[in-house]
Amino acid sequence: MSTPTRQITLRRHPMGWVTPNDFEIREAILPTPPSNHVLVRAIFMSLDPYMRGRMDANKTYAQNFFIGEPLKARVIGEVIYSEHANFNPGDLVCGMLDWADLSIAQGSNLRHVDPTVAPLPYYLGALGMPGMTAWIGMKMGAPRPGETVFVSAASGAVGQIAGQIAKLQSCRTVGCAGSDEKTAFLLDELGFDAAFNYKSSSAVLEALRVAAPDGVDMYFDNVGGIILEAALDHANNFARFIQCGLISQYNLSREETTGIRNLTHINRKRIRMEGFIVSDHSDRLEEFMSEMKAWLSSGQIRYRIDITNGLENAPEAFISMLKGGNFGKKVVQIGPTPPESHEVKHL
Repeated sequence: MSTPTRQITLRRHPMGWVTPNDFEIREAILPTPPSNHVLVRAIFMSLDPYMRGRMDANKTYAQNFFIGEPLKARVIGEVIYSEHANFNPGDLVCGMLDWADLSIAQGSNLRHVDPTVAPLPYYLGALGMPGMTAWIGMKMGAPRPGETVFVSAASGAVGQIAGQIAKLQSCRTVGCAGSDEKTAFLLDELGFDAAFNYKSSSAVLEALRVAAPDGVDMYFDNVGGIILEAALDHANNFARFIQCGLISQYNLSREETTGIRNLTHINRKRIRMEGFIVSDHSDRLEEFMSEMKAWLSSGQIRYRIDITNGLENAPEAFISMLKGGNFGKKVVQIGPTPPESHEVKHL
């Protein structure tokens, strides 16, 4: 058995901003899956900011992508052929697979997903790594009723969940995003108390002061840079800063970054600033899934998906996401969805 597929590989390590020339699409032939492996047809593929670091030559916290090899992503797919006792053809699964139409994967690295519980892309978003990232980060920040929680990139894959969890904790929730349409979404659809477009604000700090007149008690940071500086300036004493991501810095060289100029606030205001990686908390997956499924089922949490169609369009979609062009969780639809799955909507 040999199976043809398309794969998107890393052509070279990006220097600064990622470009289409850093990718290459090729035809490949997959062999018969060996024992305890399965052949998976991709349906939806996740695009996430952390992938940018894996494209570099320097080691990051995750294994780097290799030049000439397919990039990897979380994928929802259908089992086509199985040499593993726990999986049968037709099963829907989630796992780290190639940027490709078809992939061979170890069965131990896959888990089943139920298309009747939620739309399949939710398993890459609200019920996947971004949702759990928000959930873990908010557990660490432990917002209390009446506090002000500020979330950057609040309309993105992680931010929209973090902000809604803050609302569930009876907090005043403030978000920033990169367009008026996105800020309207935060206010009108997700129930944020205040939001501002940081790209149209002449001074981010002043916009934050207006949106959070009583200061910031907890900051969920997805951006870094000038927004982190503004949050430090406007933080209350004993604020908690949960450092989830720094997307404003991912495409800059060391020489291009200027650093955060007001870190003295950490001492003066007794701020706790803590970073984390969601994979360190994999033992809490079932707890997260149970709580998030209940919130989604009850309508207490809503979620927006941003879909690009076609594997061949994944590189451009990835570049656009890094520049803030996505509106919600960015996924690529590679193959058709099964008839029994939920329809994918914006929310």
